[in-house]
Amino acid sequence: MLERALAYLEEKHTCPHCDTELTLCYAPPMHVGDGLGWGSEFLFICLNDECSLFAKGWEYIENQYGHSGSYRYMEIPNSKESYNMMVAGAAAFTGSIVDVEALKEQNARYKAEKVAVAKLDTCVETNDLEPVLFLLTDNAANVDDRKRAAALLPELNDLACIEVLRNHDFSSTHLEQDINMAIHKVLTSHFLRECPYCTELIKPVPRYASIAIRNLTKICLAFDWNLTFLLPKYF
Repeated sequence: MLERALAYLEEKHTCPHCDTELTLCYAPPMHVGDGLGWGSEFLFICLNDECSLFAKGWEYIENQYGHSGSYRYMEIPNSKESYNMMVAGAAAFTGSIVDVEALKEQNARYKAEKVAVAKLDTCVETNDLEPVLFLLTDNAANVDDRKRAAALLPELNDLACIEVLRNHDFSSTHLEQDINMAIHKVLTSHFLRECPYCTELIKPVPRYASIAIRNLTKICLAFDWNLTFLLPKYF
């Protein structure tokens, strides 16, 4: 679709009623007349409010049909078909204009996504975390590719992924669950866990040590000793 839109944007079409260059717009989902599609995702439409067809159409429709409306001239890409399309108001199709810069950005993102997907095959071997993080933090990327990337996190076993992923808002709760499980595996392999209060990575205190600390705490409190001096390793 992106390639077609960019190609259409290079074409020049003019309105026979006012000689204004037609604007490339996204086609509405349904044909107003027969309920069928237009056969194209895009339409060339005259959006000139001073066009004679549009300016005179209001009075014509009022007299013929008894309601408010007018016409805009339209052509279908890759076709000789053209229509005087009835519209209900002056704002019709002004919100459907194809944004050239937005399309180019979308096209660049799509190409970068394909490059990242191709790198997934060798990212573990080359220890390359970048394509995995690119896909996981791109909510517009294919969800199956993102799940595949999430599954590679434990194999890469790189702590650098954690802060990036924790600071990203995921649109898919299922994917987020997969990522949380993968992060847990990475942390476990490094004998680390996340602090529940600040997400800082910390080493968990062994159970036998925690029991000893509790007992020593009681003794220190009883004799007013400095616990941090006795146990600097844990403070």
